Amino acid sequence: MTGKDLPVPRPTRPRLTASDPAGPQQSPAAEHVSAIEAHHLSVSSGNFTLLSPTDISLATGRSLAIGGENGSGKTTLLSVLTGLLSATAGTVAVCGLKPDDRRSGFRAAVTGLIGRAPISRELTVAEHLEAVAMSWALAEPKAAGLRQLEELEIDYLADRFAHELSSGQTQLMQLAMILVRPARMLVLDEPEQRLDSTHLDLVIRVLEERAGNGTTLVLASHSRRVINRLGEEYLHLTHTEFS
Repeated sequence: MTGKDLPVPRPTRPRLTASDPAGPQQSPAAEHVSAIEAHHLSVSSGNFTLLSPTDISLATGRSLAIGGENGSGKTTLLSVLTGLLSATAGTVAVCGLKPDDRRSGFRAAVTGLIGRAPISRELTVAEHLEAVAMSWALAEPKAAGLRQLEELEIDYLADRFAHELSSGQTQLMQLAMILVRPARMLVLDEPEQRLDSTHLDLVIRVLEERAGNGTTLVLASHSRRVINRLGEEYLHLTHTEFS
């Protein structure tokens, strides 16, 4: 695959504008609330810039792929959008809310996989998903968890303990833990990590189906395949070391 397959990066300050909200799956109220509105959003620590000033306007139901070199601020941006990290400048609203992972209303709207999901040595793979499903009051949480494992074709791992899995199997399990619960927006940091080509294609198909059902997708990736298949909109971040 050549570089021409990669969407053309924006040259100056990162800016993305999206339109055409996703179709009939969205409620009338949701259609009038942008998935993301960020203006001059930046993060710094002392004189070190973690995220250069960034503008985003993403309509509900659209999919945004974020690219850029290591250290350009992709994970930092996702951490701000999911309420795990506060911006030091600018404004941001996600699903019409101020990002704050400690607020139940925000957690109900936005979920994501940034880094590793919490995993217990005491629980099987199926029990992890059942616990997540129970925490979101899903009907028949055990069955909901097993259906999610089946969707990612890892139901054969249901009775294994998490620490017994390979790195690729662990990645699929963690994606299953995120996907089993309802959310209006799904945020993923390099979902291709540790996946072979076959399983990456499977994950892309699953995410395409979620997007087709109206879920807003926001993901950072180094994979041209992920960006080209899932990125209806593309945002390229550039690295600025000092502010």
